[in-house]
Amino acid sequence: MQMDAPFVSWIEDYLTGQPQIVRLWSCVSDPLMSNTGAPQGTVLSPFLFTIYTADFQYHSESYHLQKYLDDIAIVGCVENGQEEEYRDLVESFVRWCRKNHLQLNVTKTKEMVVDFSKICISGKDVDIVPSYKFVGVQLDNKLEWSTNTDAVYKKAMSRLYFLRRLRSFSVCSRILHMFYRSVMASTIFFAVV
Repeated sequence: MQMDAPFVSWIEDYLTGQPQIVRLWSCVSDPLMSNTGAPQGTVLSPFLFTIYTADFQYHSESYHLQKYLDDIAIVGCVENGQEEEYRDLVESFVRWCRKNHLQLNVTKTKEMVVDFSKICISGKDVDIVPSYKFVGVQLDNKLEWSTNTDAVYKKAMSRLYFLRRLRSFSVCSRILHMFYRSVMASTIFFAVV
């Protein structure tokens, strides 16, 4: 990936020599200099991760990488027990991460299986889960939508409570409509294709 030298210089300046502190109300931590990674919680960090991981690509008829900011999923279909390509892809990704100084958090790594064979990373079994939230959408191993629908329903109902409370305070309809569009509709229609 080719980038302009001034842009690379700007990113380098952003990532190096910047003290990091934590502030909680009036308490402030001592400054800490970090020489690896991007500052957590910044808007730029997920985009830098996307750029950093752009050179790990994989395409086949059965498997692909699904990347969204700092989330990566390996998606594929193992047919007739032929899981070698899947396991090779996982191992290839683990090797790439090591080579590029990225540490996979195995406790946050999940495998959602619509079959039964477990996967292992660095000698640790990856948890098999019946459902998993990926990029805001609750997926399940039965490929049904009831888990996601229930989660959206609960979230929408809690936000509906606040909309009703606003209306009970005689908030003008323009503000109510803005609240609905920004807080309610964004929940209900998120990931609708």
